[in-house]
Amino acid sequence: MRCIRAALGSLACALAASLPATLPSTARAAADAARPAADAGAFDYRLQPRELADGVYVLVGRREDFSRDNGGNIVNTGFIVGSTGVIVVDTGPSRRYGEQLRAAIARVTPLPVVLTLNTHHPPDHFLGNQAFPPDTLAALPETIAGIEAEGAAFNDNMYRLVGDWMRDTEVVVPGQRLTPGRRTVGGRDIELVALGGHTAADLVLIDHASGTVFASDLVFHGRAPTTPHADIPRWLASLDTLGALVAKHWIPGHGSVGEEARALADTRAYLVWLRETVRDAAESGLDMAEALARPLPAEVRVWALADSEYRRSVVHLFPAAEKAALKRRN
Repeated sequence: MRCIRAALGSLACALAASLPATLPSTARAAADAARPAADAGAFDYRLQPRELADGVYVLVGRREDFSRDNGGNIVNTGFIVGSTGVIVVDTGPSRRYGEQLRAAIARVTPLPVVLTLNTHHPPDHFLGNQAFPPDTLAALPETIAGIEAEGAAFNDNMYRLVGDWMRDTEVVVPGQRLTPGRRTVGGRDIELVALGGHTAADLVLIDHASGTVFASDLVFHGRAPTTPHADIPRWLASLDTLGALVAKHWIPGHGSVGEEARALADTRAYLVWLRETVRDAAESGLDMAEALARPLPAEVRVWALADSEYRRSVVHLFPAAEKAALKRRN
């Protein structure tokens, strides 16, 4: 059985392998309809918006893999309250999450949501789209293409990994194709920056009034970065671009919020270590199993999920490194 790499961590793949094959969407919908409705209180994400700066709120997810215990809530989402409307940054891993995020926003402000951004296409960033007005949903063109191509498979795999947290979740593709640039939305002076490296397209949002940067999954903090779609040289170049910004607050896609300057530096250090470790293993003539068995240094082991994400990354990155090493030797 094939795990969809972008949706699953190594532990998640192991769980997926022990379960029946993914139900087709129609069969899954029928199964949902046949099951009695679950107690809504059992599926409470307990979302608590934290005001990081004036009008800027973040909801911090767990530093874990997808599981039935966390319902897929491993992602940092957020919203910005302007004078006339609200900008939402990512909608979470399920319809339930999106609905609870919408309710959390309503507890803060009565203003309408005027723009809902999907920063990139892995499932924890867009599967809550159903909860938001369709005409507000927006993403970069490459992200829209990724959701169209992989969204249904992501959704089925998430349903299998987190169970009834996904009940009634369907893929909703953003209709607005974003272009980068500075603009006023909902009364906030924002800037959209199109970068890449974590995926083919990684959207960064800058709120100029507060000096806040929503850095998407280009920045992880205290949680090992995921690399299923990664182009590490491009990712490092994107971090250079981010590092040139003058900002007060950085919101990573995953991990703790705070120690803002350190978040960028730590992500860069991890990626450089990963690139060099995989390349050195290949250059030394190790095979993939030997590369997987290498111990992690102490400074890497402090990252949540360091072991599992390292193994996952070796599986993704080693074949190309080995091919390049063989080509140089020949």
